[in-house]
Amino acid sequence: MSSHEISEAEDKLPEARGAESAVRPAEDPFADPGLPPHEHRVQDIDERAARRSERTVALLFTVSMLATIAFIAAYVALPVDRYIYVFPIGHISALNFALGLTLGIALFTIGAGAVHWARTLMSDVEVADERHPIEAGPEVKSKVLEDFATGAKESGFGRRKLARNTLFGALALVPLSGIVLLRDLGPLPGTKLRHTKWAKGKRLMNYNTMQPLRPEDIAVGSLTFAMPEGMSEEQHDFQTEIAKAALMLVRLQPENIKDKRELDWSHEGIVAFSKICTHVGCPINLYEQQTHHVLCPCHQSTFDLSDGGRVIFGPAGHALPQLRIKANDQGYLEAMGDFSEPVGPAYWERG
Repeated sequence: MSSHEISEAEDKLPEARGAESAVRPAEDPFADPGLPPHEHRVQDIDERAARRSERTVALLFTVSMLATIAFIAAYVALPVDRYIYVFPIGHISALNFALGLTLGIALFTIGAGAVHWARTLMSDVEVADERHPIEAGPEVKSKVLEDFATGAKESGFGRRKLARNTLFGALALVPLSGIVLLRDLGPLPGTKLRHTKWAKGKRLMNYNTMQPLRPEDIAVGSLTFAMPEGMSEEQHDFQTEIAKAALMLVRLQPENIKDKRELDWSHEGIVAFSKICTHVGCPINLYEQQTHHVLCPCHQSTFDLSDGGRVIFGPAGHALPQLRIKANDQGYLEAMGDFSEPVGPAYWERG
């Protein structure tokens, strides 16, 4: 081919490309492929299969309810110090293992039941919808309500009563697991706040020497601290019990005691009151010999030990509880019972 022919061919090439472009349409790389044809599930065409799926869902929800009940039973029945061997974990707390297993089953079966319900019984028809502005107009609102009603109908929520009712049961029971765990906020006090280690016949032991006290051991105007016989600092609950049973003894002249009951509960002018302040429970340890007042160092609540331990200053709400005492046949001071009322800060049971 001569150079002249090559030049003419090159001149015609753009025209040929333009003609080809006009014949072949441009391809859209983001074209909507559309939705695949819907395939019916066996539950959509066979009611027996649908009922089998419903029973499966109900079974899963029922297992969840039983697991929640087992969780509560394990929490109540199993001791915290019991250990079991679980392969391959090893020795673990029986209570923790039972709680984790039952709660896990309860939550898993609710989720599995909901998924199985959605996959086999609820409508799985894919619907394409155009995007719309954030603000919904009247038409959109009516369409949403219509879609909701259609979805509720197709879900079988009203028709599948067995699955629906067992779902309600599982969802109603599973929160009880969390409520039961509130028990771990602390042990139930029962009547512990109303009672101390003091009891009839227990001797008064000097807190410093751990020796039983005689009346002659307490001088007029002195302040002595005591605790019940039988208590020891080696006991695991010593701090808990001494916080309620701590006692202070003061010897007054009987004629200086103004309260009749206080005088009747004393022995030769020796009066015994709780050492625990009735404001926030601080230990009282400051004594004014001339006025017979004791002072709490925390918030300056002041009590008159010659007048029933009543409050004369400060934020404390009520008088110090008194312990009735006497001297036994051996000459030792002993309690004639527990304190007259619960010791320490006021609480709602006092009324």
